Amino acid sequence: METAITKPLRAGPRPLPTHLLTASMAYTSSNAGLPLLRSGLLNSTLAAERVESFNNAANRVDAMALAQAVEQKGRARFDDFLRGVSAYRAHSYRRDVDYPAAVWSEGSTRLLKYASTSGAPKADLFVIPSLINRAYVLDLSSRSSFMRWLAARGFNGYLVDWGRPGPAEQNFDLTDYIAGRLGRAFHAIANRTERPTLLIGYCMGGDLALAHALRHQNAVSGLALLATPWDFHAADAIGARAISAMADAFVPQLDLLGELPTDFLQLLFCTLDPLLGFRKFQTFAKMDQSSDRALDFVALEDWLNDGVPLTARVAQECLGDWYGNNTPAGGSWQIDGQPVSPSALSIPSIAVIPAHDRIVPPESAMSLARSLPDCHTISPQAGHIGMMAGRNAEATVWRPLETWLAAQCAK
Repeated sequence: METAITKPLRAGPRPLPTHLLTASMAYTSSNAGLPLLRSGLLNSTLAAERVESFNNAANRVDAMALAQAVEQKGRARFDDFLRGVSAYRAHSYRRDVDYPAAVWSEGSTRLLKYASTSGAPKADLFVIPSLINRAYVLDLSSRSSFMRWLAARGFNGYLVDWGRPGPAEQNFDLTDYIAGRLGRAFHAIANRTERPTLLIGYCMGGDLALAHALRHQNAVSGLALLATPWDFHAADAIGARAISAMADAFVPQLDLLGELPTDFLQLLFCTLDPLLGFRKFQTFAKMDQSSDRALDFVALEDWLNDGVPLTARVAQECLGDWYGNNTPAGGSWQIDGQPVSPSALSIPSIAVIPAHDRIVPPESAMSLARSLPDCHTISPQAGHIGMMAGRNAEATVWRPLETWLAAQCAK
């Protein structure tokens, strides 16, 4: 008799205790908040017309019946959330594409080649993701892969896969990553061909790409910045400094561990929208679990929960200097002793600034675009992750970006 092999449950959503606690608080606060709202104690935090509308409706029903209805609705949402989390953790989907061959590696970093599948390549694209999340958000699944889509349109794509910091990267700062590791990976491909080479940087990877481009302008034909932060105080200086303060409190652990753990980074992201997980897992619970929509949800959630830690020195630079002191916009961010100055960039650039980005506020990214001498901007109706892996990514981001890339190749 054969024994069925059961796949292990996923560990996420990470950090799981935070998501469970937030959902529990959302449920219990509905019951606790009702009498405060009826008494007028919460009115100052809500729009007057909403308060008036609620009170008018509440006055037409029995108070006990209203309380019971609030309890039932809150419990139903909490149950849906728990069902959604359980369904995600047990889902049978696993990533359905393999990594392409690495053409270069050093330490934990690999350079993955997505060769043109449409004739002779138009250009080489050097694609730089963030150090925080895995590179495969740009090659998420067979249904959503920016890298394979570019290859099908005649580009050679080279994706930097940073990997998890290991012993070789233990003491790395941003200079080690940009002037060292990134520079050597770039030269591994730039020295092989006379085709145009363009840089694409996503999120924090855009900051790394800019710093690299400034050091190698003669070897780069263009720079694409996708949801790249620059002015960390443009939208919410107090919030940015609060993130920096949280990181400061973790300095003893940084010294002990030598890195900023993934769950701490996930906790920081949770503070941007604490109820996001509560809402999205309710939605997932109601999906057909075999549908493309559900499979895409699981694929993206798996990526979100597969983050990597930051080395201690990079964490201090990013959270302390960038968020706390706003060094990029202030002109004091340096790599290998040289300032990273957007105004010094002499090559064409494009900035893709999603209108609904909560991770990199549009004001932050727009500050960088305005500082670049020759920068074209587009502002798709998308969020930070949806711009690259959402259902409308191809129409709103990929195609306009391909048009710009092709134009640079024709120059």
